[in-house]
Amino acid sequence: MRLPSCRAVATVLLLSSLLAGCSLTAPRRVSYEPEEFDSTTTHTRSYAANEAQTCEAARRALLSQGYMVTAANADLVTGRKSFQPAAEVHVEVEFRVVCAREGSGRDGARSTIAFASALQDRYGIKKVNNSATVGVGAIGSLSLPFSSSDDALVKVASETLTDERFYDRFFSLIDRFLPAATEGKPAEAKPAEASPVVTPRPLIEAPLTPVPLSPSRG
Repeated sequence: MRLPSCRAVATVLLLSSLLAGCSLTAPRRVSYEPEEFDSTTTHTRSYAANEAQTCEAARRALLSQGYMVTAANADLVTGRKSFQPAAEVHVEVEFRVVCAREGSGRDGARSTIAFASALQDRYGIKKVNNSATVGVGAIGSLSLPFSSSDDALVKVASETLTDERFYDRFFSLIDRFLPAATEGKPAEAKPAEASPVVTPRPLIEAPLTPVPLSPSRG
C-alpha cells in the first residue's frame, strides 16, 4: 500500500482551511416576511358616498385623533402624528388615505373605495461629540480637549403598519363622520333662472277739478 506524499497531505489541509474560511466569511441572508398579496380588506373599505365626501370623513377622523393634516383634497388625505414611547425613542406615523370611485349601485348611488396605509418611522437619539479648535498663527489650528456633545435624532427603522385591528378602528371612525361630511358638503351651483320682465303700468292721472274763484269785493 502506497502512502500519500507530504505534498499531497499539505495540499488537502490547505484546501480544507480555505473552505472553512470561506464558510465563516460568507454573507448571511436577511430574513424578512415575503409579500403574499393575499388580503384585500386590511387597507381598503367601501362607502356609499362619493370621493369628496369619503375623503372629508377621513380628514375629520384623523383630526379627531390628533393627526396634523398635511394635505387634503377630493381624493387624497395625509396626516402625521408624533409619539414618544420611551425617553430616547421618537416615533412618527404618517397616514395616507386615497379615495377612488368604485361605481354605482343598483339604486344608482355612488360608491367609493378608500385605500389607507400608515408608515411608522422610528428615531433614536445619537450623541455627537464636538471638540473645540483654536487657531494659532505660527502653528495653525490646535484641538483642545474641551468637547461638547449634541443630541441628534437619527432614523433607525421604517415600517408600514399591517395590523388589521388598527385599520378597522380607523374605518369605523370614518363611518361615524361620514353623515356629517355628507351634510356639510356645499350644494352644487345651479344656473340662475331668468327673472320675468315686469312691464310698468301707466299712471292714471285724476281729472283736475276747477276751483271756483270767490268774487272780488269792490
